[in-house]
Amino acid sequence: MRRREFIALLGAAAWPLGARAQQPATPVIGLLSGSSLVGRAHLLTAFLRGLRESGYVEGENVAIEYRWAQDQYDRLPDLAADLARRRVAMIAAIDTAAAIAAKGATTTVPVVFASGGDPVREGLVASLSRPGGNVTGVTFLTSETGTKLLGLLLELLPSAMRIAALVDPKWPITEPFVADVRAAGAAIGKPIDVLAASTGGDIDAVFASFAQKAADALVVGGSALTNSRRVQIATLAAYHRVPAIYSLREFVDVGGLMSYGASITDAQRQAGIYAGRILKGQKPADLPVVQSTKFEFVINLNTAKAFGLSFPPGLLAIADEVIE
Repeated sequence: MRRREFIALLGAAAWPLGARAQQPATPVIGLLSGSSLVGRAHLLTAFLRGLRESGYVEGENVAIEYRWAQDQYDRLPDLAADLARRRVAMIAAIDTAAAIAAKGATTTVPVVFASGGDPVREGLVASLSRPGGNVTGVTFLTSETGTKLLGLLLELLPSAMRIAALVDPKWPITEPFVADVRAAGAAIGKPIDVLAASTGGDIDAVFASFAQKAADALVVGGSALTNSRRVQIATLAAYHRVPAIYSLREFVDVGGLMSYGASITDAQRQAGIYAGRILKGQKPADLPVVQSTKFEFVINLNTAKAFGLSFPPGLLAIADEVIE
């Protein structure tokens, strides 16, 4: 009698455990970035907004494991491999370097990226329309805006002869960006002096050298480092009185002179939407890479006034936003 009671009691205790085991587990997204939360908080907010639009809210029906490389890109492969080992439901790589690391870490865990480079050239996907494999995402093609940036800068400063370009040589899309700017400069007889910076200290050193280089104007290339250091760069440009154009509007928001480029916050929102679709069961191979079409030309008239510059009416007319 006691044995039968024990077996019945064991079965009753086991039933709720079995029922709980059948409940769907909360999916976990591994979010990977080459930068830090300090520099990317607005992009994370945009990603979470897109995720919410797809029906997923962090802390309610989805969890997120964060991995920030703190501008030390050589850490990214290990961080990506750690996420893959944890068997997260997917990896959200919110910049180009993170996307490349995630692609190298796994062929099975879905990866969604937001990248300023060409994802085909970077080896992330087979093609934009048919990504194939386990990777897809959003591209905003920062690497191909060098010609446009130089052109806008020279419309404001037609007499500028010495043009410098500040870039992070360790960033994956720097090489094509530099090639684009140099080709544009060569076409109009204006050589481009490329200045490399891979740390905040390097940025200080670059601006300290401007007195010797006598640069008339500056083009700043996009990277995780330059984006996270945008306040430092815009402040130093103002202090050294070097008119600069940037590939992200975030620089103008913190006092930069002007910018032209795709909206990276919109790209991150779209990446969040794709992440939600994958969590619902869609495969990356079936989701074409989204090409960002929202480009912005933003001008800061307060900064122009401080530089003693006046924007031509033609430039003001084509600006998407003018900060006064």
